[in-house]
Amino acid sequence: MTLRTGHIGLNVTDLDRSLAFYRDVLGFSLLAEGKEEGRRYAFLGDGEGDGEGGGQPVLTLWQQAGGAYSGDRAGLHHLALAAGSVERVREYEAALRAYGVEFAHEGVVAHREGSASGGIFFHDPDGTRLEIFAPEGAEGAPAPHESAPTCGFF
Repeated sequence: MTLRTGHIGLNVTDLDRSLAFYRDVLGFSLLAEGKEEGRRYAFLGDGEGDGEGGGQPVLTLWQQAGGAYSGDRAGLHHLALAAGSVERVREYEAALRAYGVEFAHEGVVAHREGSASGGIFFHDPDGTRLEIFAPEGAEGAPAPHESAPTCGFF
């Protein structure tokens, strides 16, 4: 039996703020939303569904966190999102900069020295570590760390 990821669920402190970030900046489609006080959530898809109620969830947001993400606790390390090309990664970088996001590294960086794959590394509104990468096209981009993969420590 082989398992694959069905969807990723993230706890958030403010669903409206997180929904605006993931939908409006990163381009996820809203598939369904729960609006009952104390049980708010949003199911987000990859844009291939037919709008509200269609498609399969890729990411779910649950408004039940009492504080920001903490990288020093066991659990999610980071969420890596694949883009089709380095050019597309740079388009996301521009949209994120316009939104005011700060990056862990300047511009597209390689996953490790000499790697063809690379991307951008940043945090969502609750501090969850995120990466948008392309499997090739980052040849010649700097690698911030010689001894460890770039996505490991940011």
